[in-house]
Amino acid sequence: MLDLISHPVAHVVAMKAGGIVNGRDLQCAIDAIEAAKRDHPVISLVVEIDNLRLMTLTALLKDIGYGLTQLGDLQRYHRAAVVTDQAWIEHIVHLEERLFKAVEIRTFRSDEHADAMAWAAELPEGSHEDPEEDGYHGA
Repeated sequence: MLDLISHPVAHVVAMKAGGIVNGRDLQCAIDAIEAAKRDHPVISLVVEIDNLRLMTLTALLKDIGYGLTQLGDLQRYHRAAVVTDQAWIEHIVHLEERLFKAVEIRTFRSDEHADAMAWAAELPEGSHEDPEEDGYHGA
């Protein structure tokens, strides 16, 4: 199962994964990511992983395929927060952090969920739609 969860900031795509993730689940997540990319120059992700057992072969192939298409577009991703208490997932996240240096990736424990949501909501300096949010207050 992979469900989208609400986030108060529009440039953040948040989801919760657990149990068995199939291709249909993953396609919904991909569609949400692509919609956010159409509406915002930079997006962030929050993925809450709770008791994830496996991904079906279709989901795994779709995940790898989509991931490969995004390699040339990594500058569109600012942050990825992974919320989990599963140690094996933390190890995978640390490996991804080394591989994809263009994206800030960080793990949070389940009791730090609010911190993960807040961290993902922050935009890099210079990318706010309102210049005053980047410190510009007129000439």
